[in-house]
Amino acid sequence: MDRESFLQLLAVARGDAPADLVLRNGQVLNVFTGEVERVDIAIVGERIAAVGLGYAGNVEIDLHDQVVVPGLIDTHVHVESSMCIPAEFARAVVAHGVTTVISDPHEIANVAGAAGICYMVEASEGLPLTIFVNLPSCVPATHMGTAGAQLEADDLKAMRGLPRVLGLAEFMNVPGAVLGLPGALEKLLAFQDEHIDGHAPGVGGPWLQAYIAAGVSTDHESMTAAEAAEKVRLGMHVLVREATAAKNLHALLPAITPDNARRFAFSTDDRHPGDLVKEGSIDNNVRQAIAAGLDPIMAVRMATLNGAEAFGLHDRGAIGPGRRADLVAIPSLADFRAVKVFAAGRLVAEEGQIVGDWPAPQVDEHAVRGSIHVDMEALSFRIPAGGTHLRAIGVIPDQLYTEERIMEARIVAGEAAVDLERDLLKLAVIERHRGTGNVGLGFVQGLGLQRGAIAGSVGHDCHNLTVAGADEVSMRRAVRAVKELGGGLVAVIGDRVVGRVPLPIAGLMSDQPVDVVSRQMDALLEATRALGSPLHDPFMHLGFLALEVIPKLKLTDQGLVDVDQFDFVPLWVE
Repeated sequence: MDRESFLQLLAVARGDAPADLVLRNGQVLNVFTGEVERVDIAIVGERIAAVGLGYAGNVEIDLHDQVVVPGLIDTHVHVESSMCIPAEFARAVVAHGVTTVISDPHEIANVAGAAGICYMVEASEGLPLTIFVNLPSCVPATHMGTAGAQLEADDLKAMRGLPRVLGLAEFMNVPGAVLGLPGALEKLLAFQDEHIDGHAPGVGGPWLQAYIAAGVSTDHESMTAAEAAEKVRLGMHVLVREATAAKNLHALLPAITPDNARRFAFSTDDRHPGDLVKEGSIDNNVRQAIAAGLDPIMAVRMATLNGAEAFGLHDRGAIGPGRRADLVAIPSLADFRAVKVFAAGRLVAEEGQIVGDWPAPQVDEHAVRGSIHVDMEALSFRIPAGGTHLRAIGVIPDQLYTEERIMEARIVAGEAAVDLERDLLKLAVIERHRGTGNVGLGFVQGLGLQRGAIAGSVGHDCHNLTVAGADEVSMRRAVRAVKELGGGLVAVIGDRVVGRVPLPIAGLMSDQPVDVVSRQMDALLEATRALGSPLHDPFMHLGFLALEVIPKLKLTDQGLVDVDQFDFVPLWVE
């Protein structure tokens, strides 16, 4: 803030000058004290000058007794998982009251490296949504998958000066952190004075002690209340996630008490566009928590002040003098939906619709297009019989973790084959960045397809091309369809593509408006349900079947991974 603006802010706070904007007749939720105060909010430029009575404004808005809460904060999100560029992601979430997100662009970094991160920073410049960035700590996530780039400690240190960078993103290499292994150690030491975000599903005991001692202070991967309570007890901030595929909120709510509630915040991690548009973002977390019995004041704090303090964002997260004027007017705490949204003192959304002219950052996309490199002629899905029993990945609805299921193989003509009666589909992860020809082959149970195949270039975190299917003809056509789109999600039956969402930007994001992407995704999911899948979003599950840092069994382009052992295991079981 320049000198003149600063003096103007003080003058308005003293009552010696009119504010640029005064919000009148609102019930302001004070997240510091838990009180609901009938006071006005005086705003100068982007800042709140005062919260009280008797202030005059050049412009005044009557809130008609609506409750005003701070702008909502998403403490951990991958913008790329919305399948929209940052400007379109902002249009979706700001309408729901989210004014700040802590993003981790490791999805695009795994495809395009530092150029991908720079693209995301530039593409989010000047938006009504403040998109902070934690630099991806694990590109690739492990040595067991092939990514399109590799970022070492020196690469990350070189990007610390980018706008809105807070620190180091979710540190998925838990063994590297706990054991102080080369590569991991250098990254942790480089960011000791900055925020280090965590990723430690199921980690407890001495390993959790060491992980936190390494400098990690936040974690969004808790799966049980006991796990969350242990992390909070050791000083962590637990980020309660409610994503499209990973729904942990209800499991974690029992861990939250009046004594420890300030150590919890909300995150969405990965949400597809249809869920963002229809269900919302952090506002959805708040509604669900309140409906489940959490004290509404606690829920709002988790969506605002707690997250701000966990990440050192002391200019937001509350309604008070000097704070950024990010505000949301809602009908009541019992009816938690954004009626009016203000970002930096400007009305930017009303009744779920965007207000005013929004900037559209113009960014060079050369480095983030043309990312699908697959040799269709060399591609094979054959799995010669190697025994009588095999390891299959077991999908668990609404969770990212999977099971290892030992199943009797169905052998046809000397090869392992699909078994639709047991929902046993063939699965392949195809390296798509460098044209290496790597293909990991296996089986998955729980996707529910009775015919056809689904495929996508979204395959966390290396983002190789993943395909699952009931027959190899459909699987091959699905891979070809993704390649023809330049990246995307498809559903296929035989040689016919029955649903598609083009994602030409890094094979992760669309260049279309969010409502268009949402409609495309709805049509794709409808087509996939017609193929037999009962899952809410089978593509989100498909994309995480390749993530070799969340237990138990996953498949990369290099082979089948037992995450607990942190090593490859054979498909066939003796």
